[in-house]
Amino acid sequence: MREKETTLYLGPQHPGITGNMMVKLKVTGDTIVRAETHVGYLHRGFEKLMEVRNWMQVFPIVCRICVPEPDPNEENLARAIETLEGREVPERAQYIRVMVLELARLASYLLWFGGQSGSAGLYTMPQWSVGDRDYILDLFEELTGGRVYHMYIWAGGVRRDLPEGFADRVLRVMDYLEKRLKHYDNLMLDNSIFQKRAQGVGVIDREKALDWGIVGPPLRGCGFKHDVRIDDPYLVYDKLKFEVPTETGCDVWARALVRRREFEQSISIIRQVMEKMPGGDFYNKVPNPLHWKVPAGDVYVKTESARGEFGYYVVSDGSDKPRRVHVRGPAYVHGITLLEHLLQGANLADVSFIMNSLGTCPPEMER
Repeated sequence: MREKETTLYLGPQHPGITGNMMVKLKVTGDTIVRAETHVGYLHRGFEKLMEVRNWMQVFPIVCRICVPEPDPNEENLARAIETLEGREVPERAQYIRVMVLELARLASYLLWFGGQSGSAGLYTMPQWSVGDRDYILDLFEELTGGRVYHMYIWAGGVRRDLPEGFADRVLRVMDYLEKRLKHYDNLMLDNSIFQKRAQGVGVIDREKALDWGIVGPPLRGCGFKHDVRIDDPYLVYDKLKFEVPTETGCDVWARALVRRREFEQSISIIRQVMEKMPGGDFYNKVPNPLHWKVPAGDVYVKTESARGEFGYYVVSDGSDKPRRVHVRGPAYVHGITLLEHLLQGANLADVSFIMNSLGTCPPEMER
């Protein structure tokens, strides 16, 4: 007797769905026959909105393209403008930007710890990791005035210098998070339940990984040593010591191990930044935003976000507004092409588990 095919809609209310999106599933029993990603209508049309805003007004827009980690968007836009203008960025500002980007990476991975383990039924981890993330948000609030959206990195440098004693407070948080890692390991990575749920699940075809445009932890989990910070260094990453962790399992487990090692790596990078932070200016002032015109030209810049390579193609026609901005976020490939492929034949219980391992961010798809 042929099993009946049923249509199920997972999300956006499902706690394992990463943001305002839904996955339409065709299932027979608890096996997925076909999956189709549907993003919501929370954040849309950012790229067109940028064309009717002046250059300074664009910065509050780009933060919304990936809410859990907005800072790579700010850095990409700022560096694109600086490249078109030929504007120098003070060395101190470059170090501060690296600090901000790595803090954002840590905050994003703390959300991932919670989402990935929570999708396996280990609900203690989200309580721990989301609570620990608040210590990083406290630092962002002190530095930028905002806990989630910062508008701190902008053309010419950063919006303000570090507050007095801020470096010591950052290092204290790093010490705390490093001590917490052993508890995370005990609860999550050393847990036989998590290991059985993760190993051999959501396996990416290594031969197709590059052809599909996969980046970040999913690509490094397939054994490819690709990281923009090392392959195409920006800011002062070439002055810092760190390695690109890789695994060869190509599954959820491999991606988890990569992120765990990158978390520790970011702590090391931030400590190096604090040790090497020079004095001097933090901002090379831009013209009056109401009369600021960027020279005509086009440029593509990219950063290594927690989700992988994040690129901006920016075109200026010499006016006070961008002519065109195109965002290349990893979630478009990971959350549609790759997710739909990996879910075919998967168990219904593994949908959110696989999705969390890919690092999807719906506004990146809706932009």
